[in-house]
Amino acid sequence: MTLVAAADGSALGNPGPAGWAWYVDDDCWASGGWPHGTNNMGELTAVLDLLQQTAGIEDDLRVICDSTYAIKAIREWMPGWKRRGWKKGDGKPVANVEIMKALDAAMDGRRDRVAFEWVKGHSGHPLNEAADKLANAAALAFQNGEQPAHGPGIAGRRGEHAFEVTRQPEPDADLFSLVEEPSDEDTVVALERSLLTDDVRADPAAVAALLHPDWEEIGQSGRHWSREELLAEIGPLDEALSLEVLGIDRVGDDTLLLVWRSVRGTGSTLRSSLWVKASGRWVQRFHQGTPEA
Repeated sequence: MTLVAAADGSALGNPGPAGWAWYVDDDCWASGGWPHGTNNMGELTAVLDLLQQTAGIEDDLRVICDSTYAIKAIREWMPGWKRRGWKKGDGKPVANVEIMKALDAAMDGRRDRVAFEWVKGHSGHPLNEAADKLANAAALAFQNGEQPAHGPGIAGRRGEHAFEVTRQPEPDADLFSLVEEPSDEDTVVALERSLLTDDVRADPAAVAALLHPDWEEIGQSGRHWSREELLAEIGPLDEALSLEVLGIDRVGDDTLLLVWRSVRGTGSTLRSSLWVKASGRWVQRFHQGTPEA
């Protein structure tokens, strides 16, 4: 038999309050997180906790993820990283290396029995949606200075690795009564922040998922950008850039206008981003930047 579970991560601000979760059904799930972490940390730790809690079971395991980063790291990139002493091809250290090493150990002897399946996030897949909701709830709990609901886990397998907080089983709790949805405003700010991270900017597919098909931008240089032009040129930022929210207003039922300031060592820029909700998820429709006087 095959045990099927979805694993997901969330970070409000990326980095920021972060959560992870995996979900089989309402009687078999787990979540956790940190006051400060990244979405990739959450994605990887969700898979790690699932692997560690299912170690020793007879069933094969199929892990559903909406993160190509997590799947490729485990299935494709890890052997090369190990050969190079946990360094990437360019000689730089592997990100999240301690979690990667733990994942490598958890996969040892199970590579033929653990399969990974990619699904598009926020596309209605029931297991993925449940894991996403739990991961978001964990991140929100840490944002509010609270502990998340940790879930029953796999019976008899709780609390076995260093990346988790102590679990408190809640077998009689209704799962979704424990989950507080992030506000639309919080979600949009977190998505805007994610567009400033190297992990997202280095993956055109991840950027494309956050942009409306008709997206356009008037850049701070005065250049007009199309979606296709941006996706062809986007990459990691040359220097770190912070986001300061100046205001966020609802201008329609499914439309939010975020006004913010980006700050880097060379100066600041005033920016506005129009976000719309399409097919149940928020995507950026328009962006403009103007150098601040």
